[in-house]
Amino acid sequence: MTPRSASVNEELRRRSRERLLQAAVELVAERGYEDTTLGAVADRAGSARGLVSYYFANKRELLQSAVHRLMHLRLAEALEREPRSEDGRERLARAIDAVLGLAVEQPRLMRTHMAGILQAEGFVRCDEQQRLAALLRDTVVRYGSRDVDVDYPLLRALLMGAVFAVVLPGAPMPRARLRSELFQRYGLDWEAGTPPGGPGDGGPPGGGTWPSGPGGLPPDRWAQSRSKSSK
Repeated sequence: MTPRSASVNEELRRRSRERLLQAAVELVAERGYEDTTLGAVADRAGSARGLVSYYFANKRELLQSAVHRLMHLRLAEALEREPRSEDGRERLARAIDAVLGLAVEQPRLMRTHMAGILQAEGFVRCDEQQRLAALLRDTVVRYGSRDVDVDYPLLRALLMGAVFAVVLPGAPMPRARLRSELFQRYGLDWEAGTPPGGPGDGGPPGGGTWPSGPGGLPPDRWAQSRSKSSK
């Protein structure tokens, strides 16, 4: 029997890890974090239980990696869907809608994810988190940022805050209200991205487009950018 090549083995490992990540997302969404065991994740994925410990140090690392993978997949799908767009403002609108939409669709999963991030260890620096970060940074670049190292962490923080507000038990904020605030900050047209529909979803006061400066930047951000570039 011919031994498998290194590339084949690598692909098998990748698929095995992906199955575990998908199983973790499904089980936490269904049962919650405390009632999801590593053994149950392995069983759902059709994998040997020892593989979970081989790929992930603990359940917290597994869940963060799984949610970061899910967020990356949703974000990539939103950015590349038809009709495709290279417009930076449209891509940022799609990114915001993808993250808010995931929070609305998966409140238990995202609430658990946020709780894990707020622990002392913070972010798990996994491959999935790095891929998600790269896609968000690219979105900020295409939007027209002149200081990505400042603007990317700010966008990430704003999105995390919006997710927290959506999934807050007992006092969730409507997605449309949070979307309005984010679109106002970045000078985005309400009709960009994937506008929420249905009664009570709302929109920008007076409807239409938020005021923006050249390049799609809101007036305050445009003024800051011009100040930096003139120094």
